[in-house]
Amino acid sequence: MSSARTKSAQNAPAETQIPAAGNGAPKQDKAASGTTSNALEGTAAAVSLRLENFLIDVADTLNSTLEMDKLLGRVAELVRQVIDYEIFAILLLNERAQELRIRFQIGHTPEIERLKIKVGEGITGMAVERRSSVLVDDVRKEPRYINANPLVRSELAVPLIAKKRVIGVIDIQASKERYFTEEHNRILTLVASRIATAIENARLYTRVARQAQTLTVLNDISRELTSILNVDQLFKRIGELLTRVIEYQMFSILMVDAERNMLVHRFSLRYQENIQLKHDIPLGRGLVGHAVQEKVAVLAPDVSKDPRYIQLNPETRSELCVPLIYKDRAIGVLDLESTRRNYYNDDHVRTLTTLAGQIAIALENARLYERIAREEQRLERDLGMAREIQIRLLPQSLPRLKSADLAAKFEPALTIGGDMFDFLEYSGDRIALVLGDVSGKGAPAALYAALVSGLLRSTSSLEPHPAQMLSAINLSLNERRIEAQYVSLAYAVWDDDSRMMTVANSGLPRPFFCRNGTVSRIESTGLPLGLFEEADYDEVTVQAQSGDVFVLVSDGILDAVNASGEQFGPKRVEEIVQKNCRMQPTELVQLIFDAVDTHRGTRATFDDETVLAVKVK
Repeated sequence: MSSARTKSAQNAPAETQIPAAGNGAPKQDKAASGTTSNALEGTAAAVSLRLENFLIDVADTLNSTLEMDKLLGRVAELVRQVIDYEIFAILLLNERAQELRIRFQIGHTPEIERLKIKVGEGITGMAVERRSSVLVDDVRKEPRYINANPLVRSELAVPLIAKKRVIGVIDIQASKERYFTEEHNRILTLVASRIATAIENARLYTRVARQAQTLTVLNDISRELTSILNVDQLFKRIGELLTRVIEYQMFSILMVDAERNMLVHRFSLRYQENIQLKHDIPLGRGLVGHAVQEKVAVLAPDVSKDPRYIQLNPETRSELCVPLIYKDRAIGVLDLESTRRNYYNDDHVRTLTTLAGQIAIALENARLYERIAREEQRLERDLGMAREIQIRLLPQSLPRLKSADLAAKFEPALTIGGDMFDFLEYSGDRIALVLGDVSGKGAPAALYAALVSGLLRSTSSLEPHPAQMLSAINLSLNERRIEAQYVSLAYAVWDDDSRMMTVANSGLPRPFFCRNGTVSRIESTGLPLGLFEEADYDEVTVQAQSGDVFVLVSDGILDAVNASGEQFGPKRVEEIVQKNCRMQPTELVQLIFDAVDTHRGTRATFDDETVLAVKVK
């Protein structure tokens, strides 16, 4: 592959040359002359037919395939039909680097395929520079000849020009001096433009096919990335999937630390090995900092010539940085490095920019998920502590009475709930029994229940009657009114000496009372506490007898629904109390809960559930 003077070929071997018409011999006698003339005319016609067939074959071949390797191989076969070369090569021009590189060859050693020839160097480089063919009879006499093969003596290079642009060179070589002729030159030049157009079409087809494949791969990658919600796993998978569209030696993901105004290395690969980089880069500095600050891709074909480059890896020769943009905000940057100059191109920029948008969304989703997960874990810890506090606020043991046994159970719909129960000691062997149900569920209801519990305990030192207690709590809650919050409360005072139960109610289901196997409801009603400043509450007093059972329940028990939407209701509670009134109150309470669970089936618990029972001895 060479550089040389342009020379006209002379005396090429007859077996490789298509004779030109008109190359006659000296005149002889008339008969001989006629015979010679006829022979020459026949030869010219044969040559013309052969050339015509060659051009037809070339046209058919160039129109029959868009696969580059197949096209170039067929071109080499066709050229051999008219020029019996020893070495054949098609070199394509890298316009950005202004270098020729072998795309297809026959007869060269494999090492030659790595050769890069600058425009103007060698015979092929000269052909590109001059935009015309270069024919060398003896390469040993051409000072710019590149001696890639010491056996080569003659060479013919013809530029490939498509749309007035040189895209490459056809180069043929032989081991004989003066091997190629002007006729060879003319034939090769004649078909070169057609070959150039076919190569450009094949390039376009390859580019479009590659782009279609790339878009398919990008779509697959995007779908997979959006399904990963762990940031570290996502970083690793991005590095793995990126190799499906762009080859690289070094890859890093840097994320913006807005508080420190720095880019922080979050993930790095060096030759497919995961490494840890601690070198943070200020925003605006280096290629990556510039990409983030300006929100544009940065392509450095030769980092040694880019003043923005910060050397972190001495092996880097070219670099591509693409910012990760999310909602018009740069959150990080993808950084690809290669050990080869001019490695990355505009196609790489377009591909990585397209992918960067999906990566940015995936990263933000993963970071949001992890932030929510951390908040949920913190909330779970807080709720766990709140549940423990709520349990501690409930009575830790049941009071021991001379004339009655007590039982109570509370199950929140969520981790914590708004139901509550309590036992408050009065003087004279009296005790107050409290069951409350705060509107809503969860933490707000639990906090409101704690407020109510505190008000009850602070007021119980005055030993008010049940109706007085409800009025006092209602007044206090209205002084501290919280929008849409209220509590339904049953307050009863049991006199252990006289076996007398006095009940007042503010919105809870009416208490159940069982005597001698007959169940009735204690007609004690009233408005919930905390809704209206002016509210009056009645009291009902029951003189108890041995075996009597009092049962108080919250709304959650009666409102529990099954798969058909049917509520548990008061009738079922009455039946359970009636059938099991001889049991101890602890067993009775558990039977009610078991019946509610059976009725509800697989449906989730809708409301907090509380049952309080008193059985007279």
